[in-house]
Amino acid sequence: MILLTVLFLCIISTYSASVKGHTTGPSLSNDKLYKFTYSAEVYIDQVKASLQKSAGYRISSGVDVNLLWRNPDNDDDQLIKIMMKDVQVENVNERPAAKNIFKGKSTEKIIGKEYLEALQRPIVIELVRGKVKTFYSFQNEPGFTQNIKRGLASLFQLQLHSGSSAEVDISGKCNTTYHVRQDQVTKIKDLDSCETEKKKFTSHNRILDVGTKGTSATVYMLEDSFIKSIKAEENFVFVLNYRRKTGAKIVSKQRLELKSVQAGMGLIAAKQVAGVIKTLDPNYVAMPLEAEPVKSECKKCPSLSEHWQSIREHLHPDRLSKPEAAKSFLSFIQNIRKATKEEILKIIKSENKEFLPQVVDAVTSAQTPESLEAILEFLDFKDASTFILQERFLYACGFASHPSETLLKLLTEKFKGDVANEDIRETLVLVMGALVRKLCDRGGCKLPAVAEAKRLIINRLEKATKDDNVQMYLLALKNALLPEAIPLLLKYAESGEGPISSLAATALQRYDPSFLTKEVKKTMNRIYHQTHRVHEKTVRTTAAAIILNSNPSYMEVKNILLSIGELPMEMNKYMLSMIQDILHFEMPASKTVRKVLKDMRAHNYDRFSKMGSSSAYTGYIIRGPDVSSTYSLDILYSGSGILRRSNVNIHVFDRNTELHAIQVVIEAQGLESIIAATPDEGEENLDSFAGMSAILFDFQLRPVTFFQGYGDLMSKMLSATGDSMNVVKGLVLLTDFLQEVQLQSGPMASAEFMGGLAIDISGGMEFSLWYRESKTNVRNRVAMFIAGNTEVDSFFVKTGMETTLETETSLDFISTVQFSQYPFLVCMQMDRVDSPFRTQMTKYESLPSGRRYTARRGKAATLAGNEYPLHQENSNMCKRVIGAKSDSAGGWF
Repeated sequence: MILLTVLFLCIISTYSASVKGHTTGPSLSNDKLYKFTYSAEVYIDQVKASLQKSAGYRISSGVDVNLLWRNPDNDDDQLIKIMMKDVQVENVNERPAAKNIFKGKSTEKIIGKEYLEALQRPIVIELVRGKVKTFYSFQNEPGFTQNIKRGLASLFQLQLHSGSSAEVDISGKCNTTYHVRQDQVTKIKDLDSCETEKKKFTSHNRILDVGTKGTSATVYMLEDSFIKSIKAEENFVFVLNYRRKTGAKIVSKQRLELKSVQAGMGLIAAKQVAGVIKTLDPNYVAMPLEAEPVKSECKKCPSLSEHWQSIREHLHPDRLSKPEAAKSFLSFIQNIRKATKEEILKIIKSENKEFLPQVVDAVTSAQTPESLEAILEFLDFKDASTFILQERFLYACGFASHPSETLLKLLTEKFKGDVANEDIRETLVLVMGALVRKLCDRGGCKLPAVAEAKRLIINRLEKATKDDNVQMYLLALKNALLPEAIPLLLKYAESGEGPISSLAATALQRYDPSFLTKEVKKTMNRIYHQTHRVHEKTVRTTAAAIILNSNPSYMEVKNILLSIGELPMEMNKYMLSMIQDILHFEMPASKTVRKVLKDMRAHNYDRFSKMGSSSAYTGYIIRGPDVSSTYSLDILYSGSGILRRSNVNIHVFDRNTELHAIQVVIEAQGLESIIAATPDEGEENLDSFAGMSAILFDFQLRPVTFFQGYGDLMSKMLSATGDSMNVVKGLVLLTDFLQEVQLQSGPMASAEFMGGLAIDISGGMEFSLWYRESKTNVRNRVAMFIAGNTEVDSFFVKTGMETTLETETSLDFISTVQFSQYPFLVCMQMDRVDSPFRTQMTKYESLPSGRRYTARRGKAATLAGNEYPLHQENSNMCKRVIGAKSDSAGGWF
């Protein structure tokens, strides 16, 4: 009895997990004609918008289906003919006649007679156990009509038992899961798993990239082992990670409903499928069920030269900090990506020196084989006179959104060859380091070109004897961030002299804390506490920052706190400010710091009341739901009151990723002799020097020198004009995303998002012996333009949505030091001017004839300027500095 019960339960379980009457695939009856209605709809809109106001269109038709042949030896091997009839094209949503692009046009006029005839020619599919084994159609038909019929044929593919498998349909080979419940079958397709050759590229950093999500579900209702209705829906969502309000969605729907079953033609007598196809029509050819590439050509688009002439004036050097410059830059890149090498070279060779740097920015940022060949044919690295163009080319390579191994290989060859200008040679290896990191982050660390570049940088650093060469390769490693280079960086950080030691330490500071092993922290502790030798303040404070930012132990924090009071005066103040900043900003080390502060030996008035003007402060620029941004401004002085290091950082981060957006460091040393002051310990023999170094979007740029040596310093002071020195000026491709999507209904969709940045960073240092005052100023002027275009191209109609966002701003970092008294007065300011902000969204539908429907919506606002707060002590001192200037403004009269 128990055995019978178990057997009965197993039978019921099997029955409920499959469809009544069949266990493999749908079955058609002999001599029957199944008449269906079919519709395929496409919607495009903003992510959270209702579909009722979306742009889009609908294709509808009747569909006749009948069985041609069944394998005598296998009932689940069937040959089925499918034919579309009475095809109609219309708006997906009801619209007034004036806004209806299809109004008054027949389907034949919309699609074209040839295409309509091709669309209504029947196809034949061989179904084996519910899966399409072979798709038969006519060879010379347009790819567009073939894909629509492939989309229809893919609907007939299903299995009648629950489970998962890899399935080939119009989307390619995809992992598919079936859930069966009596007469209902639900098919879920994992779109991320689809193996297909669609064009796709993304930005290197996740924050600057576009987030995507795709879903596909098809619900089958069955009756008597055959299809009663099918409802399929695909959803594709694209959003900017740093502003998720900016995005788009594509919704594709298919519906197939059985209307009647009529008497049909009898089966074709044959033993093999080939015999049936030959009898039916010898012109039928077996084709892949996966969609074939189709792209409609633009018949009225301007040539590359014509487009360049239309935007040229917007890229004049004097207009580069305007949104229109970034917008023109992006549109130029799009056109270059469609151009030949000859077309690109024609523009490069004909342009004058004012506009040529901007052309180089765009051509390099296009990142196509043609654009790379063109620019490298034009540039001659043996010619020092084209320094500016070579530098702009190399910086554009460093910012490349999706660099290729070929690019790295070509740059390595250039570096090994003759390079006329040493600054270009240094920039070359810097860019090589940046490309190594980007290719490694994409899983390409073992590529031959990457392996060669890594060997070259590390081997030449180990063999370098000149300080300039050592610094050059250390800067390359600062961009590459190779785990295997850490021991080498530790060696130079601990044993190097002056700038070399400082550079190696700052390179280590850029690594993720997970790479900072016990050996790294031991070395940083030796440097900070000067266990083996005396180190400069800049190196010691960097070592302390590395320790405190990499999960420090209780004793590490305690030893740092106990050292405060035994350090040089300004370093005391700086380290105290760093600890207070960790607590104020609730950094990861704050919990350990608070535990240590419970010990009165570490936390007492004597230690926490040290005088000085050096400081470190971190604050929020913005805290948003998508991303947040912080600024940090720290400044370290020598004991005589002269600037030692000023460091400005802006970071952008979300829950998983961080982007070092901007860093501007101004360093000075050996200036004490000017005011007859005594240098600090370990800095007695430093040459007079001042310079600036910058990181922009995780890419370390080549440092700029203000002066080198006492003679150069005096010359610059006597001829000083107060003008700033440019660090970087140009156009940067910030966001670069393209994804083509094959819709199950047949058309091809694409989503393209591009973000361009026009940037001008400059900095200067003024020094007055008469007024005993020094001033550093870093100005960041930026304009950004973002353009997104999501489109479905169905050959006879295009529908899509364009989104644009633009803004411009200027951010100034100013530090003023008056050293006529001690403690000297220091005022730090971080100001942002009013920033206009504009967005626009345009939905459209268009026919090749030129008839077009457009709906626009925009918004403009101004983000008020702001002086970002620093600590209260700085605010009090700024009042005294600014007040002193006001008092002396009247002069002697």
